[in-house]
Amino acid sequence: MIQYNRWNNHPTHFWLFVITVLILLAGCSQGHVDHGKKEIVVGAAADLTPAFEELGREFEQEAGIHVTFSFGSTGTLTQQIENGAPIDVFAAANVEFVDQLEREGLIIPDTKAMYARGRLTIWTRKEREPAVARIEDLAQPSVARVAIANPEHAPYGKAAREALESAGVWAAVEPKIVYGENIRQTMQYAQTGNADVAITALSLSVTSDGRWTLVPEELHKPLDQALAVLKSTRSEGEARRFALFINSPRGRSTMRKYGFLLPGE
Repeated sequence: MIQYNRWNNHPTHFWLFVITVLILLAGCSQGHVDHGKKEIVVGAAADLTPAFEELGREFEQEAGIHVTFSFGSTGTLTQQIENGAPIDVFAAANVEFVDQLEREGLIIPDTKAMYARGRLTIWTRKEREPAVARIEDLAQPSVARVAIANPEHAPYGKAAREALESAGVWAAVEPKIVYGENIRQTMQYAQTGNADVAITALSLSVTSDGRWTLVPEELHKPLDQALAVLKSTRSEGEARRFALFINSPRGRSTMRKYGFLLPGE
């Protein structure tokens, strides 16, 4: 009875005290959840979109670490990294860009690893006639627009130009070229009818509803793809785990499904 009367004499102080404690406890609890969440950001070449989206789900299931992807052309991602973009792991479509970042001291050297070799395809919609089976066919008058990724910053675009030059049809095809910012946009040009044909990535072609044929590898330099963990990462342990996961048996199985040739194969 005495305790009850004492608090009744100061009701405002009592309830302010209780509310303050509850707010503090709730804040501490919420802060614990946010800071405890494991997450990394992976900057990845656009040809990796379907494969890495699947790998991200598999990795989160296995490691409990969520992966957020930033897909784009390898050259553009490289510039973003040089300008301080908050990326933990970089997966390039050409090892030369990872080598460039290594020379600039932006990657952890012992994390650099080859993870795949990509392939080029000639892609058209199923209903398009006549069919385009060879790269030389792109010079025919029936082909009005040919989409390739911008060779200035997209390795698949550079390889496409090399293939056209090697086949001796670059001069005839160049006036027809529609440039995509990355290999996914290049594919979308052909899918939507803004181009008749796309020279695109096998990894995108195998999951599409279209017709495609491989471009002979001897027509261009190999699309050897490499990755590395960035020195600026604040989640080095988690980033290293993801980099290793790509070349793990489970990771290799998924990459193989999307048409990539793997190291050692």
